[in-house]
Parts: sequence; structure tokens; C-alpha cells
Amino acid sequence: MKEIRIHARAGQGAITTASLLGYAYFLKGMYPYAFPNFGAARMGAPMNAYVRVDSQPVRLRSQIYEPDYLIIVDATLMRGFNCFSGLKEDGIAIINEKEGVELPKVGARQKVFEVPANDIAIKTIGRPLGNTALLGAFCAATGECDLNLLFETIKKRFSGKAQEANIEAAKQGFEFIKNKKKG
Repeated sequence: MKEIRIHARAGQGAITTASLLGYAYFLKGMYPYAFPNFGAARMGAPMNAYVRVDSQPVRLRSQIYEPDYLIIVDATLMRGFNCFSGLKEDGIAIINEKEGVELPKVGARQKVFEVPANDIAIKTIGRPLGNTALLGAFCAATGECDLNLLFETIKKRFSGKAQEANIEAAKQGFEFIKNKKKG
């Protein structure tokens, strides 16, 4: 079983991110389970979303304490929370780049990728919602999900210009990581 924990603030699309990722895994023939966890339901409040995926139906319903992967939608959360808590020894973190936020020290086998997801989103979508760029980066960094399956997922969720813009954002997030891995 693979477990993904998403850190964001309410209103930043973490639940949508988890459901998009879960659906991409479903298209891959896996059994995903995506769900949110939040306290006070107000915009800007810290919250998490989770995705569990396995080749067998997922029955576990608790929060994720030892994720294989992290997606940090809002890097400012790292100032007040240990977002890396429990990240597995060979875990991978994808962080939406934020100037002035210091990255934590990680284990020798852990990998951290910063992605200018909001900048990509502003250029492609017109708004600083970098979730699909982060998902494209996730595909490239982890190899867990095929980019074309992510595109199919985006096509199912969005239509018209929003669909095209989100596909382009995912593509740019993917390419950003591919180029970073080469260099």
C-alpha cells in the first residue's frame, strides 16, 4: 500500500487534488481511497487530505501518519507544523515553492522537490492554484502515476478552457521535475 498526505489550507483545493490523484490511480487499475481531514471549516485553516492506494481494496480508514509521499500545497504551513512528520525513510515530498520558507533537513534517502506550482498556475490557469502542476510534478518525481492518466482525470473533472489550462499546468509541473532530475 502507498500512502500520500497532502498539506494545505482550506480553500486551496487539497480535496480536489486528492480526488484527482485517486481517480488517476483508479484509471491505472488500482484501488484508491481519498479523503479529507480538517478542523474548523473556514477558509485558510490548515487541513490535510489523504490518498491510500493498493492493488487490493483499501479498508484502512485512519489518518496517514507515515506517508510514502507528501504534497505540500502551501509551504508556509512548514513554519508552524512538522509537515515531514513520519515521512518514510525513502519518501518523496513535492512542495509548492514559496520564497522565504526554509526546507527542513531530511533523511539521506528522502527526496524533496520544490516546484513553482503557483507561478505555473498563474501563467496557465490565470489563478495561483498550483494543484494540477503539483500533481504533474508528483507523476514525474515518483513514477507512481502516468501523466496521460492524469490528463484523462483532468478531462473528466474540468471542461473547456479550465480543462486545457489544467492539463498545461500538469504538463509544466511534470517537465519542471524531469528537467530538475536531469540537472
